[in-house]
Amino acid sequence: QVQFVESGGGLVQAGGSLRLSCTASGFTFSKYAMGWFRQAPGKERQLVAHISITNTNYTDSVKGRFTISRDNAKNTVNLQMNSLKTEDTAVYYCNARWRSSWFSSWGQGTQVAVSP
Repeated sequence: QVQFVESGGGLVQAGGSLRLSCTASGFTFSKYAMGWFRQAPGKERQLVAHISITNTNYTDSVKGRFTISRDNAKNTVNLQMNSLKTEDTAVYYCNARWRSSWFSSWGQGTQVAVSP
């Protein structure tokens, strides 16, 4: 059974930092690309960063501010978020991808709220 458990969210002022963590289970973690998504109120879920075996990619709005990393020994993927903006406010989720398909199951997410 695939599971994702996200943590590390919270309330922070604009310009601050947070580090999100996700622990995954139920699949061979090291063989999958991992991604962080976010969903703001009234908006669709958006992929913000993903990491494969060899490289990383970011959506334009977070480039230079967010860093994704993974620890295959611990089945975890992290998202370091710096210089946070109010528009980063959302629930953040992680997921895993095999080739072009993300898992259909999701964790509970972790809420990030950035105040002005």
